[in-house]
Amino acid sequence: MKFEIITIFPDIFTSYFNESIISRARKKGLIKINIHNLRDFADDKHRTVDDGPYGGGPGMVMMAEPIYKAIKALSKSKFQNPNFKSNPKSKNPKTKIILFSTRGKKFDQKMAQKFSKLDKLIMICGRYEGVDERVAQYIADEEISVGDYILTGGEIPAMIVIDAVSRFIPGVLGKHESLEEIKGSYPVYTRPESIIINKKKRTVPKVLLSGNHKKIKEWRKKLWQK
Repeated sequence: MKFEIITIFPDIFTSYFNESIISRARKKGLIKINIHNLRDFADDKHRTVDDGPYGGGPGMVMMAEPIYKAIKALSKSKFQNPNFKSNPKSKNPKTKIILFSTRGKKFDQKMAQKFSKLDKLIMICGRYEGVDERVAQYIADEEISVGDYILTGGEIPAMIVIDAVSRFIPGVLGKHESLEEIKGSYPVYTRPESIIINKKKRTVPKVLLSGNHKKIKEWRKKLWQK
């Protein structure tokens, strides 16, 4: 699966994607992550990608045209109308273009699983006061929010989406059973059996030390969270 990220801060992603499970998945060729600097699609020598809002107001707004050019370069779909007179959204059912927005659909596990069936996910990372509304209306297939809070940009949401979606791709986690959707989510413990925390002895639940796998399974099921 390919993840294409459009951003004005490409270096933000380097450390996270070069570590741990995501890094291993990239090396194995299970996923591909391509990061594109939006300024490369600007049409002036200053590489301008933002401007003041029509109607006045604070802040700067990211321009639609550089984003449109970036999407055209990354998508196999042929966008027919550069003047935004019709809807040029992705025509390929295995490709999805998403824009991160506080007004978007809430990203969740079901959405992550759905996205994992795609061949390509193109993500537009907004910044500043927002993104020209024509991107949401005529370019992106969907607007996505990662939670009921405001972030300074779409870069962290892009990392969240890639991490969550990648877990569903066979081979990324090593074992299919590692998915919490399958094994459930419950309290876990490891050695030592007893430790002192705040001057009190804290021990592992006896059932986990019993060796009785039936009882352990029942205990975990009682505390199961999905």
